[in-house]
Amino acid sequence: MSPTTTTDLPAEAYVAALAGFRNMNVHRLSALLRHHPPEQAWAVALGEAPTHGLVARVLSDPYVRASWRTCAGERPPGEVWARCHELGLQVLPYGAPGYPACLLDDPLPPPVLFVRGNLGLLAGRRVAIVGTRNATAGGREASRSIGLGLAAAGVHVVSGLARGIDGCAHQGVLAAEGEGRPIGIVASGLDVVYPREHRDLWQATANCGLLISESPPGTAPEAHRFPLRNRIVAALSEAVVVVESRERGGSLLTAGDAVHRDITVMAVPGPVGRRASAGANALILDGAVPVTCADDVLTFLSFQHGHSAVLAADLRARPKGDDLAVYRELQRDPRTIDGVALVLGLSLVDAAMRLARLEVAGWVAQADGWFECVGSPLR
Repeated sequence: MSPTTTTDLPAEAYVAALAGFRNMNVHRLSALLRHHPPEQAWAVALGEAPTHGLVARVLSDPYVRASWRTCAGERPPGEVWARCHELGLQVLPYGAPGYPACLLDDPLPPPVLFVRGNLGLLAGRRVAIVGTRNATAGGREASRSIGLGLAAAGVHVVSGLARGIDGCAHQGVLAAEGEGRPIGIVASGLDVVYPREHRDLWQATANCGLLISESPPGTAPEAHRFPLRNRIVAALSEAVVVVESRERGGSLLTAGDAVHRDITVMAVPGPVGRRASAGANALILDGAVPVTCADDVLTFLSFQHGHSAVLAADLRARPKGDDLAVYRELQRDPRTIDGVALVLGLSLVDAAMRLARLEVAGWVAQADGWFECVGSPLR
C-alpha cells in the first residue's frame, strides 16, 4: 500500500500522521494546515499536490521534501489513526470542537493536541505547579501540600508530570478528597511514559484527570520538546506557581511563558543561598506573588474571575497605527522581515518590532522566517 492510499479516514488521521514527521515543527505544520485541509495537506507534504505561500517556501528545501516523503511511508495515516484509537485518544486539530479556547489566540498555538481523559476539566479553575526535578525534601513537601490544598478546594492542578516538584504536586492532588483533578501536559507521545517511574502517576492522571500532548503516539521525549510543552502548561493555567527552581531551568521558562501571556506567576520563597531556591527567590524579587501555602493561591483566585479554557472568544487586541500598516501589507502577501522593511521603508529593527507585536497578539504567524496573517481577518 502506498502512503497516499486511503480508506475513508477522518481528517484527524492526516493531521496526526503529519505531526509525527521529522523536520516538521510547530510553525511548518501550522502553515501547512492553514493553507490546506488535512487530506490535501498530506498530499502536499508528499509532493503530490501543488501549494503556495509559506508552505511552498518550506518545500523548496530538497532535504525537507525527501524527509517528509520518507516519513509518509513510515507513518501512514491509517496506522497512526489506528494507534490513536487503540489508546483511546482524542485528536484535536487547531480550531476543532473541544480544542481549548485559550490556545486559539496563543502566540504559538499547538496545531494539534492528543488528549486522554476529561476535557471538561478545562472549564474549571486551573493552577500550574512547576519546579526543579532535583527537588529538596522541603520542596517536595511544599509541592504535595499545595497540590493537595488546591485539589481539596476544587482547583485542578496542571503540571508537566516531570520528576521532582511536578510529580509531587500531582501526588498531592490524587491524595485529596476534593473535586480538583490532575492535568498533565507531557513532552512525548501519550504511550511513551517519561520518566518511566511515573507510569502509575500517568495512568492515574488519565483515569481521573486529563493528559495532553502535541505529539502523536510513539514520539520520544526529545530535549527540544520540553520547552514547547512548557508554553502549554502556562497557557492552560490561571496562575503558575514555581515551588523550587535553580537559577536556570525549565520552570523559569514556564514562568516566562506565563508572563508572555499575561498569566500571574507565583513562587514559594526558599532559604537564601540554597541553589534549589535561587530561581524562585529571583522571581519574587522580579514581582512574582509570594506563596507559602495553598490558601495563598486560593486567596489570589478568589479575587480573579475564573475563565474557562473551553468557551471561545476572539480576545485579540486590534492592531493600530504602524502595526496596522504591516498587517495590511501581510494581507496582500507573506513577507520576511526584510520584505516588510523594504516595502514600507522601515529599518529592520522597526519591522521586527512591529511583526513581534502582531505575532504576540495573534494576528500573524511565521514559518521559516516568513510571516502571514492568521485567524479571522481584520476588516
